[in-house]
Amino acid sequence: EASATEAKGTVLMKNAEDLQNYNKTEETKMDEIIKSIASAGVTVIVSGGSVSEMALHFMEQYGIMCIKIASKWELRRLCSAVNATALVRLGPPTPEEMGFCDLVKVQEIGGRIVTLFTQTKSASDGCRLSTVILRASTSSLLADLERAVDDGVHACKNLCRDGRLVPGARATEMELSLRLKRFADTCPGLDQYAIRSFAKAMEFVPKTLAENSGQDATDLVTALGAAHAKEGGETMGVDVMADAYGDDDNNGIRDTTTPDDLIVDLLTTKTSAFRLGIDAALTVLRVDQIIMSKPAGGGKTMG
Repeated sequence: EASATEAKGTVLMKNAEDLQNYNKTEETKMDEIIKSIASAGVTVIVSGGSVSEMALHFMEQYGIMCIKIASKWELRRLCSAVNATALVRLGPPTPEEMGFCDLVKVQEIGGRIVTLFTQTKSASDGCRLSTVILRASTSSLLADLERAVDDGVHACKNLCRDGRLVPGARATEMELSLRLKRFADTCPGLDQYAIRSFAKAMEFVPKTLAENSGQDATDLVTALGAAHAKEGGETMGVDVMADAYGDDDNNGIRDTTTPDDLIVDLLTTKTSAFRLGIDAALTVLRVDQIIMSKPAGGGKTMG
């Protein structure tokens, strides 16, 4: 839409010819702008502001599709997806400022009309974003799917930053618990009791996983600790599918480094979890006084 003047102005027209010439001047200017944009090779215009009816008329005339996006964040995301540059001027863009998309169409998905920008080329050609569409029968299931996708995307993001991995299925926590107990044996005095309690707290993680998978937590943690005490048992973890397979020979534990069924966790995730847990415990231990709120008033009166 053509920009309006900041100050109010008055146009004096003496006859009908002046009125016709005034409208023709505005139409001619808008025609020049849309024609120059079409001549640059543009077939789709995405606007973050209002679009006048006159501009829509000339875009229809030159075969240009117009899409309006009110959200600035969505507009920036679309520019990043098609490798385009957002412009504030009303005029033809340069080849470096124009983006590219293989197909732009309107489609109905789940009862909602959406506009799809489809890139069929590989990511090396400039497209760095994609959209994942989730559908579910209930809102709670849809929220679970969204969290699962979000966790997966963040896991890939952290893996690109730090590619170090540790054994999964709670094998890392059990191995840390045993090593902390060995370290406690070398510490004289009362410190060893605190270290042993911290090591005992590490066993809560595989115990919780065993309970959630419907197994006997006490027997499983005992078998897992015995497996880690042996040489080469550092990678033994909880097998949550032990009952489903009917395999009772392994006592609900398995090797997490099996090539056909590898289970690993991100080192950054484990480090962050341990850091937050230790900080929470230290915060509680630093509290030396507890203030409890009581109801206001002088108490109950005796009749």
